[in-house]
Amino acid sequence: MVVILLHSLKTGSISPMTFIRLLLLSSALLFSSDLFSQITLKGHVVDGATGEPLFAVVIGEKGTGNGIVTDFDGDFTLKVENLPVTLVVGLVGYVQQEILVSSATSKLEVKLLLDNNVTGEVEVIEDRILEKQKKNPLTVESMDAIAIKEVPTGNFYEGLAALKGVDMASASLAFRVINTRGFNSTSPVRVLQLIDGVDNQSPGLNFSLGNFLGAPDLDVKSVDIIQGASSAFYGPGAFNGVINMETKDPFFTPGLSASLKIAERNLVNPSVRWADVFKNKNGKPYLAYKINLYYLKAYDWEATNYTPIYGSPDGADNPGRFDAVNIYGDEFFAGNDFSTYPPWSSKALTTFYRTGYKEKDLVDYNTKNFKTNAAIHWRLKPDMDYDSPELILQGNYGQGTTVYQGDNRFSLRDIQFMQGKIELKKKNKYFFRVYATTENAGRSYDPYFTALRLRDESAAQDDWSNVYTTYWNSKIGPKLTALNYPTNFTPNPNPVNPPFDLFYYDYGVYNNWMAQYHDSLVLWHSMAEQHTNNVIGFYQPGSQAFNESFDRITAAKNNEGEGGTRFYDRSALYHMQGEYRWNLFQIDEIRVGGNTRIYRPNSDGTIFVDTNGRRITNWEFGLYAGIEKKFLEDKLTVNATVRFDKNVNFEGLFSPALSLVYSPVKDHYIRASFSSALRNPTLTDQYLNLNVGPAILRGNLEGVDSLITVDSFMKWRSTQDPDDLTYFDLDAIKPEQARTIEVGYRGTFFEKIFTDFSIYNTWYNNFIGYQIGIKAEFIDGVINYGTIQPYRYSANAQSQVITRGLNLGVSYYFYKTHAFTANYSYNKLAVADESDEIIPAFNTPLHKYNFGFNAREILKSKSGNSWGYGVNYKWVDNYFWEGSPQFTGPVPKFDIIDAQVNYTWVKANLNFKIGCSNLLDNRHIEAYGGPMIGRMAYVTVLYEWMKK
Repeated sequence: MVVILLHSLKTGSISPMTFIRLLLLSSALLFSSDLFSQITLKGHVVDGATGEPLFAVVIGEKGTGNGIVTDFDGDFTLKVENLPVTLVVGLVGYVQQEILVSSATSKLEVKLLLDNNVTGEVEVIEDRILEKQKKNPLTVESMDAIAIKEVPTGNFYEGLAALKGVDMASASLAFRVINTRGFNSTSPVRVLQLIDGVDNQSPGLNFSLGNFLGAPDLDVKSVDIIQGASSAFYGPGAFNGVINMETKDPFFTPGLSASLKIAERNLVNPSVRWADVFKNKNGKPYLAYKINLYYLKAYDWEATNYTPIYGSPDGADNPGRFDAVNIYGDEFFAGNDFSTYPPWSSKALTTFYRTGYKEKDLVDYNTKNFKTNAAIHWRLKPDMDYDSPELILQGNYGQGTTVYQGDNRFSLRDIQFMQGKIELKKKNKYFFRVYATTENAGRSYDPYFTALRLRDESAAQDDWSNVYTTYWNSKIGPKLTALNYPTNFTPNPNPVNPPFDLFYYDYGVYNNWMAQYHDSLVLWHSMAEQHTNNVIGFYQPGSQAFNESFDRITAAKNNEGEGGTRFYDRSALYHMQGEYRWNLFQIDEIRVGGNTRIYRPNSDGTIFVDTNGRRITNWEFGLYAGIEKKFLEDKLTVNATVRFDKNVNFEGLFSPALSLVYSPVKDHYIRASFSSALRNPTLTDQYLNLNVGPAILRGNLEGVDSLITVDSFMKWRSTQDPDDLTYFDLDAIKPEQARTIEVGYRGTFFEKIFTDFSIYNTWYNNFIGYQIGIKAEFIDGVINYGTIQPYRYSANAQSQVITRGLNLGVSYYFYKTHAFTANYSYNKLAVADESDEIIPAFNTPLHKYNFGFNAREILKSKSGNSWGYGVNYKWVDNYFWEGSPQFTGPVPKFDIIDAQVNYTWVKANLNFKIGCSNLLDNRHIEAYGGPMIGRMAYVTVLYEWMKK
């Protein structure tokens, strides 16, 4: 039945609403089969002191062999023949309880207390694979508090790249971005990042700035990366995945934590966390709070790729230089192109390029990052302990300077990020949260466009070209003549079409001459460049003229009124969301919720089309519902969800999902899922208006007409025939939709080996990418050169885009706390119509794998002191990076080793760690045009004192 429904939905023979009705009807029929079965008792077991769910607690029917154990969430379901019945609840190290049950109408809540009379050491080999990870119908990768502390890289966020199916792109030392399921980008609009349920995105950019403005390591409890389309409960941002971070609850983790990390590149990173709990007169905790302070400073990786840009018309051997990747202002200019001129008249000029500015002369590589947050948790009914409704007030603030790579490389200086949240929740029952996020771009600017402004301020392009060519003809021309530069025509001994072929030019002689005197040509072009810069002006980096112009240009806003390169971004978003869960009839869980969001972009025309006082407001809302039902004595779990989303500028759309998880035997799970997601066009897709030099980037809410294709324009440059130009129109941007089918298997063998395998296929309709076109005016067939302007518009693909892939992971746990892990990921852009001009920017390696060894608490002394280690090897295949015209090109394959050794001094509450990311200093890039990333050796001291 499910397969038929999915097929009908995909082919369009039934509507989403019909799909939902049939799905609910079939579910109801399945539920009815359980109505006359045995009596079902449901319950939840927790630690009586902390409220944390207890896993593997034995619940048995007294006097019989009937029993079960709790799952990871502390839940259990037990079938009995009759009531009343006595249940025996026990776990090693806790006081055993006997509970008389007379009714099955409500869920049992059991609190176990530690047995203080237990003597001797109870040895437990911890299962590091979470039960929720085993049973989840989607691919989930997790990092718990132990893994966060022991990650071999410098911080936990960087360590996420070692998880299977996870791609990381580094724009700078402090700006690392995570993506899943392809379309890797330093602007991860397809992946949602949540911290305690709050969207961590920048309101103006609509994506998270990595962990630059996120949670400090000391406060992170766990990280779950949910891969694939999963917008049912998370919203339209969860298109290709969700990074879900949970911070530490001050009720359960009071005390002081402090760390200091010192590393190469002058990195200094102190961090402090303090949390405390207040109790009422009855001794019940009722109020808790926490405060975090985090600071990092370092000298960033430099972007120093001085080779020609990918697809450059001139290579590194061109005597007149070339357009280099990380040199800005040296771009191709038609007035400097003599390559199409006859050799006898161009005098070996070919093509020459203007002097540009290296990125390191334009960017502040002194990275700084300050983060702080504070939260107050108030239990409204303290006598209920952790079951009490809880009110949370939280504020976050982040500030810093770093380099961000998007359509261009951008220098973020003193960017600020502020967030406030109010939330009322009851664990596993309901929540209602409201939060607001605002940002201030500070003194951020575009270094690429800054180089163009500096260049044009010193001299106009035409003027620079004229001085250059005049010098060449007057000073270099005589040198060419002295070396017998071939300008003469040779008589043709066998003319075929006289008088037109009585003479011919010998290109073989010309090519040989150019090769013979190549070094001299390089020297002469260098002399012409130096002369032109001296005569017409060039602002040398560090000079007074450079500094004055640079400060003035970067202080003025990047809009038509001021003509500078500084971004003004004081955008904001306001979000409200609520959810409620309950069980009804024979349904294990019903979950309903909704959210609404308002965006208020504010860029004063430097990013968006909010010029001349125009205010933009964009709002959206969503509603969702889901059910969960277990069958076959809880061996089969079925989940069905549906979501509806509406943005003010687009039609409302449904996103249904269905999943099945079957456990034929203990610790083995077979899973299959159909999931869907919606991605509304971002604010930049709708309202962007940004001049980045070679092109103007535009949003596309209204559609565009009469654009010239790039290929036909390049052909016209040679023929000058207007009939060679091809025009096209673009429809207005629409929401993108994804449908994913995923099947997988998870299993544990010999209680030591855990395997996880999955394959997926995703269909994208109305895929959002971008398309490049040119606008130009012709008068009587003659072009007006001043009107030539390339544009890049957000646009939908006309054809369906399909991706597929697989993930395989193996973990082997041995000698109590040792572990070996290995994973492999395969991602492919399977179908993308090459005739469709849309640029998908898949930017993802076909193959990627990791091998890791780690251990903790080894060589343990009588006092409890112990050692630990961790080593990870990562190999990433080469891939092609599609970004802006300047930053599109290949990323070579690379491999790196991360390693750490740590020592725990129990009595002093200290942990010392010495480690190194990229141990062998294998310099590599992770995004074309990005920095060369090398070794980072570090030393960390961690102090942790838990208040009793």
